[in-house]
Amino acid sequence: MPTPLGPVITVSRADDAARAMEVTLLRSRVSSLGRDPLPAVMVSTQPLQPLDVTSLRAVLGELRAALVPSRFEKAQQSASHTVQLGLRSLDGMRWLEISWMAEAPRLLAIPAPRRQGDGSTLAQQLQHGLKGLALVELAQDGWERVVHLRFAPRPGEPPQRQLVVELMGRHSNIFLLDAEERVMALGHQVRQGQSRLRPIGNGDPYQPPPPLGGDRPDPAEPFESWQRRLSLLPLPLERALRESYQGISPALARQLAGESAEQSAAWLAQPVQELDAAGWSRLWQRWCAWLRAVDDKCFFFDTAGPTVYRCWRVDPAAADPAQAGDSLPINTALAGYYGTLLGARELQRRQHQLAQQLKAATEREQRQLHQQEALMEAAGGSEALQSQADDLLSQFALSREQIDEAQALYRRARKLRRSLAAITPRLERHRQRLAWLEHSRTFLDQADGVEQLEALAEELRDGPGGPEGTDSARGPAPAPQPQRRAHRRAAAKAMAPEPLQGTTAAGLIVQVGRNHRQNEWISLRQARRGDLWFHAQECPGSHVVLKASLAVAGDDDLQAAADLAAHFSRARGNRRVPVVMVPTEELQRIPGAGPGTVRHRGGALLWGEPGRAAAWLAQRAAVIDAHEGEPRADPPSLAWEPGP
Repeated sequence: MPTPLGPVITVSRADDAARAMEVTLLRSRVSSLGRDPLPAVMVSTQPLQPLDVTSLRAVLGELRAALVPSRFEKAQQSASHTVQLGLRSLDGMRWLEISWMAEAPRLLAIPAPRRQGDGSTLAQQLQHGLKGLALVELAQDGWERVVHLRFAPRPGEPPQRQLVVELMGRHSNIFLLDAEERVMALGHQVRQGQSRLRPIGNGDPYQPPPPLGGDRPDPAEPFESWQRRLSLLPLPLERALRESYQGISPALARQLAGESAEQSAAWLAQPVQELDAAGWSRLWQRWCAWLRAVDDKCFFFDTAGPTVYRCWRVDPAAADPAQAGDSLPINTALAGYYGTLLGARELQRRQHQLAQQLKAATEREQRQLHQQEALMEAAGGSEALQSQADDLLSQFALSREQIDEAQALYRRARKLRRSLAAITPRLERHRQRLAWLEHSRTFLDQADGVEQLEALAEELRDGPGGPEGTDSARGPAPAPQPQRRAHRRAAAKAMAPEPLQGTTAAGLIVQVGRNHRQNEWISLRQARRGDLWFHAQECPGSHVVLKASLAVAGDDDLQAAADLAAHFSRARGNRRVPVVMVPTEELQRIPGAGPGTVRHRGGALLWGEPGRAAAWLAQRAAVIDAHEGEPRADPPSLAWEPGP
């Protein structure tokens, strides 16, 4: 039995983005193969390990058995340097991800992606060029990181199209060729100024990349010839390996040198003349083991050793039986590695971009607020002008000049009073927008998925007034065009927010808004009489609604909602956070304010513990990962007893 953690929260899959709440490298895929996941700190600190030719051969060995033959069905471009192909075989639909990203070029089988980028030019060219064809061959020659995907109307017939994937660092590219091997489409044009040896574009005949230097590794080569070749020049061991033989990547050189990163680095840095007989013998044994693994196609995914991963082992007898449960274990593990790491980097990039937008918007609002405050201060002299005019008119024997001066003072006083009436709502509007931006900053800091960032970016584009409101910079939004009722219902369903949702120990639904639109939806639009609203006191954060209209809420249910409100607030770093609990019928939308901005009357004060909510969410993420891939109608449930 797990240790009791307090009131139970069983979180359902109401928001797919919440699954990334506890991002750890290779947790969901590598750990499913029975291995320890890599440290989460590597998401931001560890450079990507490229897919070298050894790993590419391991990947292709799995893909040939699973995808040849298979019929092409779908192409989409998920990023500027990545396309995804849907191929249907007898076992169902498989997806290939092909990326010519300079830092991480790859060709891998991936889980079914979300639909995106199917309207890009390259995706449309692939869709049109490969329509009705089947993948009949996956070819890779020698030690080149070049893969030919050949497509024909049926297996056994001559290929009509080729998809050539070159995975060569910053020179990576993808080419769609016709039957005459002319380029029909490509990832990026290579102009004359970019490459004197091999410029290539649409309509040009395809030319293979220049041949590799060095000799091909040969399992039949004797030890004396191998040692003599490496000792020919006084070079460090790593450089001697890479310049003497093809297919030796920096990662493979470290794997050949030893089992620990420190030992490998020391070995590779020393000159070949300083290696003793024992060192040469040990290196030769690992060299032969690697060649046997490649020649026999005996590949195993392993996270132990001097590199992040490797696809071969010195002792193949120590095979992991966990790999037998997955038809594509190496592809699955590598897809988890690249997907998690690149996803985390994309998340950081978008967070930084949105942070800059929030900073610029905040500075703009503060500047406008200071301008209005300066005008307000200047307009505060209306009473003094009024008194000065009264004093002039109270004198005896007034001259015409004194009367005109008093009238001018009266006009100035009236003008200042009118300006005060105009400046006051402007000040309030700027203060409301600053508060709205401060809440947006909290949502940005706590975002744990790209979907949440996309929703927040859309809110920032719309501004506090919302897409249907009025923004001072853009004016009133145009009136919507008449639509048929079915279209309006479909559009409303598509636009419905998906807040984080769960159930307490007693079965009451609790909802957490992760942005302004979700806050508005759960607090004002979906709330019913009897529901309870929770929010960290005087602190930006998420709205939490406990659906107490369905059943009577107990103390444990109230505490669970309070803990969630404390966790999803700016004060989540504190041990205890004051949380306000208010019936939802007491909430009022502030006119003119941004979505999700409410005020209330009264309310009770509870104390929430953010750490307890974080433990619930971590347990929930672990349960979802443990049930990943299992067919089920309902999300996994967690049975914890309430704590004291």
